[in-house]
Amino acid sequence: MTDTAASFIAKSTIKAADLEHRRKINFNIGKYNAVVPIGKQQFTNVMDARERAKNTKWEAIEHLDQYLLEFEKKITARGARVVWAEDTEQALAEIGKICKEKHCKTLVKSKSMVTEEIHLNDYLEKNGIESVETDLGEYIQQLDGEPPYHIVTPAMHKSKEDVAKLFANKLGTRPDLTPEQLTLVARQKLREKYVEAEVGVTGANFIIADIGGIALTENEGNARLSCAWPKTHIVIVGIEKVIPSIKDLSLFWPLLSTFGTGQKVTVYNTVISGPKQADETDGPEEMIVILLDNGRTNLLANPTSREALYCIRCGACLNACPVYKNIGGHAYETTYSGPIGKVITPHLRGVDDYKHLSYASSLCGNCTEVCPVRINLHELLLDNRHEAVVQGSSTIAERVAWKAWKMASLNRIMMNMGNGKMKNWVVNKVFKGWSMHRSELDFSQKTFNELWKEKQKK
Repeated sequence: MTDTAASFIAKSTIKAADLEHRRKINFNIGKYNAVVPIGKQQFTNVMDARERAKNTKWEAIEHLDQYLLEFEKKITARGARVVWAEDTEQALAEIGKICKEKHCKTLVKSKSMVTEEIHLNDYLEKNGIESVETDLGEYIQQLDGEPPYHIVTPAMHKSKEDVAKLFANKLGTRPDLTPEQLTLVARQKLREKYVEAEVGVTGANFIIADIGGIALTENEGNARLSCAWPKTHIVIVGIEKVIPSIKDLSLFWPLLSTFGTGQKVTVYNTVISGPKQADETDGPEEMIVILLDNGRTNLLANPTSREALYCIRCGACLNACPVYKNIGGHAYETTYSGPIGKVITPHLRGVDDYKHLSYASSLCGNCTEVCPVRINLHELLLDNRHEAVVQGSSTIAERVAWKAWKMASLNRIMMNMGNGKMKNWVVNKVFKGWSMHRSELDFSQKTFNELWKEKQKK
C-alpha cells in the first residue's frame, strides 16, 4: 500500500466516525439540495440544456488545439500576453518572474482551484511575497492554515461559530460576531490589501475562443477587484476550460450557477478580453494569461477519460456523493476531491500513488446523475480501475485473487462446490482487507443454482 493510500484510509476512517463533522457538512449540503431544484426551473428542458452543454464541451475538447490558438491570437491582439506552461514548475517560474519584475510585495488572489493545484501561496510565501485570498471562504481557510474543503464552498465544513472563533483568534475580534459582522470585518481587511497589491491573480471559469476573452463568475465581486485594481493581472487557467464562443455563456453560466449554488445566475459575471485599452480608464496596465497543462493532456490522450475534461467545476458531484458526505474534502489530500477528483487525479498526479481514489466509491451513479454536462463519472471510475490493472499498478496477490474469482464464477460446478461457510471464510478471513472497514459478508448456504434445482424438483 502506498503512503498516499494509507493516509487516505486513516483520515477517512477518522472523519467517517466524526458525527459533528457529518452534521455540519450535511447541514450545508442540505441547504444546497433545497435550492437546486428551484434553480432548475429556469430551464424549459434541463436535460436538453445539459445535453447541449456536453456536446459543446465535446466540440471544444476534440478541437482543443484549434480553439486555444484562436484564443491566443485574439487576446494578444488586444495587448495581453499568453504563456503556455507544461507543468507546475513552469507556471510558478513565470509568476515568480512577473512578480520580481513588478517588485511585488503584496498579491491579491481570487478563488482559483488551479492556483491551489500548483500551491501558489506556498511558493509566493517562500519568495517573500504576501499572497492574500480574497474570496471569503478561501480567506477563512487561509487564516486557518487549511486548503479548500470543497470546489465551490471552501469552508463548507465550518459552522458560523467556528468562523467567529477563528476570527477572534487570528484577527482579535469578539468571539460572538454574527455572519454579517464577520463579513464586514473581512471586507475591511481585504479592501486594504486591494489598494496595496501590485499584482492580482485570478483563475477563469471559461476561456472564450472566438473573442479571445476569459469569463469569471462569482458572488462577491472580489475577482473583479483582484483583476481591475492592481496594475498587473495574471490569469492562470487549465487548458480544458475553453468554450468555442461567447454565445455559449448563455448556456454555461446558468448551468454553472444552478448546479453549483442553486442560483439562476451568480451576482457578478465578467468577460475580460485584455488589459486596459487606450480609450479606457479602468483595468490593469498589463495582463498575462498562463495556460496550464499539468497532466491534462494525459486525460486528452485517453479516448475514454478525456470526457472528464468537460467538467465546469460546479461541485454538484461532491454534494451528491455518499462517500464525500461522510469523509469530507480533506481526507482525499488532493486539490480536486469527490467523484471528479477521483477520476482526474490519477491522470494528473500518477496512477501508482492515487489509484486508491477510484476504489473509494460505491458506484451508485449519483454523481453522473447530477452532472450538468453529463460526464459518466461512475463509468470513468471503473475505467480508472481497469487502467490501474493494465498498467500493472495492482499487486500480484490482487491479480491472482481476481483471476481465481473469475475462473470460479464462470464455472458452475466450482461455484456449487463451495458452501456458504467456505465463502464466508474466504472473503472475511483470507481477504482481510474486506472486513477491516466493512461488516462481514454472510453468504447463503446454497447457491441460487442449487435452490432453483430444488424448486424444480418439487
